[in-house]
Amino acid sequence: MTEIPVTPPNSIFVQIASYRDPQLIPTVLDLIDKASRPDLLRIIVCWQHAHDETMIQFWQQGFGNWRAEQTGNWTVHHLSHREAKIELIDVPHMMTQGACWARNLVQQRYGGERYTLQLDSHHRFVEGWDTLAIEMLESLRDESPKPVLTAYLPMYDPENDDARSSDEPRILAYARFSKEGVVLFRSKVLSNWRTRVRPVRSRFFSAHFAFADGHFAEVVQHDPDYFFHGEEISLAVRAFTHGYDLYSPHRLIGWHEYLRSYRVKMWNDHSHEAKERGEIDEPWHERNERSLQRNRALLGIDGQALADVEFGKYGLGAERTLADYEAYAGIGFKWRGVQQSVLNDDPPAPGSQRPDEATWKASLLRANDVRVCVHRNGFDRHLGTPGVEHALPAATSVAVVIYDNGETELRRETVDASGLSRYRKNDWLDFHVTFESELGRVPASYVVQLFDDAGNVLSRVRRAIDA
Repeated sequence: MTEIPVTPPNSIFVQIASYRDPQLIPTVLDLIDKASRPDLLRIIVCWQHAHDETMIQFWQQGFGNWRAEQTGNWTVHHLSHREAKIELIDVPHMMTQGACWARNLVQQRYGGERYTLQLDSHHRFVEGWDTLAIEMLESLRDESPKPVLTAYLPMYDPENDDARSSDEPRILAYARFSKEGVVLFRSKVLSNWRTRVRPVRSRFFSAHFAFADGHFAEVVQHDPDYFFHGEEISLAVRAFTHGYDLYSPHRLIGWHEYLRSYRVKMWNDHSHEAKERGEIDEPWHERNERSLQRNRALLGIDGQALADVEFGKYGLGAERTLADYEAYAGIGFKWRGVQQSVLNDDPPAPGSQRPDEATWKASLLRANDVRVCVHRNGFDRHLGTPGVEHALPAATSVAVVIYDNGETELRRETVDASGLSRYRKNDWLDFHVTFESELGRVPASYVVQLFDDAGNVLSRVRRAIDA
């Protein structure tokens, strides 16, 4: 009879998707070195790498006990370091299909570990992070059978490993609905964190830090047909509808790198030109648009129907409904709506029930994201000041007024000289105006005016807003 292996009580299945990232090895080393029990870590990496990134770099940093196996289409390299087990799924970088696809590939190797930790490939950690994460998760069992710890961690600088932006734990907060209908988040310091005794409820999910029971890696797997944006809000909803409760840690676990300036991204490599050269089947932007359509259908953004797409195991759970999540989070996907409590960063209300539709709609404000984008030639066709040849280079400030279909003013915004210098990109003025309006007030057009130092109007341009 075959003996079934027993999983140690505090074993952790660590998930990392890495794309051409020189911070991968330092991240894995720090993860292991700062762990109280490195022997209980099983670290799976989707190693999306170029030809100049080789196994030699791992061996030079002390990783040993190498062996390789062939699993499906991929070679998996097995290594160890300080008794931690590492498995690298070897994916040539031009063969990847995106971040969510890579995360899904990692999750297929889940082996029944007690806990799971999802990360990016650019992190640093506090001493004893594993013990701390387990203690925080277990402290929630009296109010949640399936808690998840998740947050945007404070920043570190890979050029200065001692530099940390903060030692304070952070929570996820609402930022905006993007034009494509994706709910985006920001982070803020958790208030009164020193006096708190347990993690706090969260509306949202961070893909770069999530710690949960191991079964989370099986039940709420990443949809491989997602690309990037939409990943986190879809996982928040799917986790919630599968009965998981989201929390932000009240103690600092580690740091994350946000600037990305030092590393190549998939959208740099998987370009239209790369497809024309025959290096890839599909450029990144085509994958991204299909992913955004899938996200709109899953969540019913702008009234799109769930039945339009077959989601299978990557759909919503059966323990709670989408309406339950909306009531909990204060988000109305169909109308791009948010409640004032969300804008105030008030805590979410567990157990909330969504009222009848009229009452629900009356509680929401519409979240708007308007892109103001005008070429220099567009401004020059509407010059308003004699003697000025080109309006955009001569401008020192900008005013934008946004209207609905009835010509009601929804938003007026002024951009000063410093903002103008950021938003003037080559021959374009290009920036976003985000704001809330009454639910039925949908932006339909904008007027943008350029001014000189004396306040003279250099140019006035009107543009319709695409639905």
